Amino acid sequence: MPDEQEFEAAIERLLDPERFSEAERIVARAAPQLQKVLAAALAEGGWFGEPHEAETLRAATVPDPDERIAAVRALLAEEARMGMMVGVAVGWALNEEMTDPVDETNPEGEH
Repeated sequence: MPDEQEFEAAIERLLDPERFSEAERIVARAAPQLQKVLAAALAEGGWFGEPHEAETLRAATVPDPDERIAAVRALLAEEARMGMMVGVAVGWALNEEMTDPVDETNPEGEH
């Protein structure tokens, strides 16, 4: 597990457009499979179940048009934040799988 300085240094390296472009190309190729993993993670976490449906209905039916727009914008912003956080977690787990794959004959990693 990287320490805070290593983490910050890695984020700084991502600011290099060339480095980030390569990551974008890799993710674009894997997007269909990653979308399935992200959808499963969001569903398993209960992010888009009944509470989300209720909040969507509430936002869409606010009587005042200005308040309705604000409620819908807030809901969309929250969905984007949630999707990004779960997406980062999926990416992190994928990186872990790629750098330290599980031995299918020894899934617990016992020696």
